[in-house]
Amino acid sequence: MGISARELAAATPASRDRYIDLLRVASLAVVVLGHWLMAAVGPDGQIGNLLAVVPELQLVTWVFQVMPVFFFVGGFSHALAHRSRPAYASFLRARLQRLLRPTMVFVAVWGAAALVLQLAGADGGLTGVALRLVTQPLWFIGIYLAMVAFTPPLLRLHERWGWGAFAVLAGGAVAVDVLRFAADVPFVEFLNFAFVWLAVHQLGFLRADGMLRRPALLAGAGLVGAAALVALGPYPLSMVGMPGEKVSNMAPPTLALLCHGLWLVGAVELLRGPGARLVARAGVWRTVVAANGIAMTAFLWHLTAMLGVYGVMLRSGVALPAPASGAWWTQVPLRIAAAAVLTALLVAVFRRFEAPVPAAPATDAGGPLAALGIALALLGVLGLSMTGFAGLLDGHSATLIAVPVTAPAAVGLALAGWLLVERAGRRSGDGRR
Repeated sequence: MGISARELAAATPASRDRYIDLLRVASLAVVVLGHWLMAAVGPDGQIGNLLAVVPELQLVTWVFQVMPVFFFVGGFSHALAHRSRPAYASFLRARLQRLLRPTMVFVAVWGAAALVLQLAGADGGLTGVALRLVTQPLWFIGIYLAMVAFTPPLLRLHERWGWGAFAVLAGGAVAVDVLRFAADVPFVEFLNFAFVWLAVHQLGFLRADGMLRRPALLAGAGLVGAAALVALGPYPLSMVGMPGEKVSNMAPPTLALLCHGLWLVGAVELLRGPGARLVARAGVWRTVVAANGIAMTAFLWHLTAMLGVYGVMLRSGVALPAPASGAWWTQVPLRIAAAAVLTALLVAVFRRFEAPVPAAPATDAGGPLAALGIALALLGVLGLSMTGFAGLLDGHSATLIAVPVTAPAAVGLALAGWLLVERAGRRSGDGRR
């Protein structure tokens, strides 16, 4: 039997930074709630975006677009993990098992369902929309895979240059936007998937070594910078992607989003004292430990739950009011509660795949195999986030940077990458070459 959350909480060493665990759980919870709220399904069953219906609400993304906080927390955790397990293959396997195993199960279940639905000709309407949408949050997992892969070299740069390593990445983001908007260089904007998110990740390294000493300055500079860029430049107000917009701050990321990340990281660091006191309470810490144990499973399945709630409402003849109307807002608490219950049921079914497994002893074997594996998994997961499962049998493709990719190809890449990482970790653990 696994160890309970109560036992894990009681066994927590005094040296653990519990506030980091709180930030991890809180940031994912905000993302889930944001997705549930932004999905605006109208009386015709079509899914829109609440931020497009009510543009004034786009300003709230400056507080609730919290993915930078999650990636910042990832940088902190990856720095500590790599220092305790420096062998590359062992580090990758240890960091990725609780990420890739539940992801591969999600992909397998939805892939099988999509195949059955399309063979039966039942992939229209809201079902077709679900097949297209449920994989979209996988972009986050693809970016996270890249962060894990680049941790060893970037951590070495951090240990040598400190803030200078962050400055290089931030400078790369500036250069990319200049080339994109001033020189109209094609495809250069995709480099900011690396520069922007790895710069935010680098802030986690600085936090791990106690080098974020002026969070108020960081928050203020980020907020002023983001506001100036939005007011004076080609950057939109929303810090999340909007349908039909010419420029998105998210896909690909922009310098405005990097400034937003600085503002958020500085803000959560300013709240570190009261946050640490809150999570020091036994009951709060047990809740955080329990939530951390299921966070990835809940994240993977939360859109499935939300779309399931809407599907039941439509099939039951429940009237769906116009998005953002008074009646629509009245339904919001009930819809979110129903989605939370359904997510909890899905977590109960699939949480076993997120359970930690015993770590293998670390050696230097399997590094190249692990690097190839994570590259394939990254490409597969990002590709699947773009294609979805709609059109699984008819060759539907999406462009990943400049390369067309289909859903079957993306699934194959992700699965192959995961198996290579697993194999590399096992070889590293038992010493075989």
